Amino acid sequence: MATITPLHLTATPRLPLAALGALVLVTLIGVAIVRWLGLGGGSEPTAPVLQARSLQFDDLADGGIAVRDAASGALLHTVAPGTNGFLRSAVRGLVRERKRQQLGPQMPFLLLAYADGRLTLQDPGTGRRIDLEAFGPVNAGVFVALLPQAPCTP
Repeated sequence: MATITPLHLTATPRLPLAALGALVLVTLIGVAIVRWLGLGGGSEPTAPVLQARSLQFDDLADGGIAVRDAASGALLHTVAPGTNGFLRSAVRGLVRERKRQQLGPQMPFLLLAYADGRLTLQDPGTGRRIDLEAFGPVNAGVFVALLPQAPCTP
């Protein structure tokens, strides 16, 4: 009759476990060094800015949003209540981060159109940025309409 050894009593091979632990440790140290030195490829190459506009988004009493040029105060667009979910959610996300960092609404947002076709909405107060073209041409088009003039394509 053969004896059966319970699984939890069998010897665990130490060399493979040690090698796996060393691999994880070396990987974590490598990532920490790359981040500390700023060598990561996280930042995109900077293309020249073709157009820029400072924007202020004001909530209206009826649930709409007034979009104003922050420099002149001119009304650029009024978003009707319950419409334009993309603009609302993009701005709401940036405003939420401002509130989390206890920043007020005084500083305008920046809408930037780059020569490489990128379009971003940036919050200089928090450093947050939304790459608008990543959400498709229809959604990005909502913000393209807020630029001073139609952007040139390279």
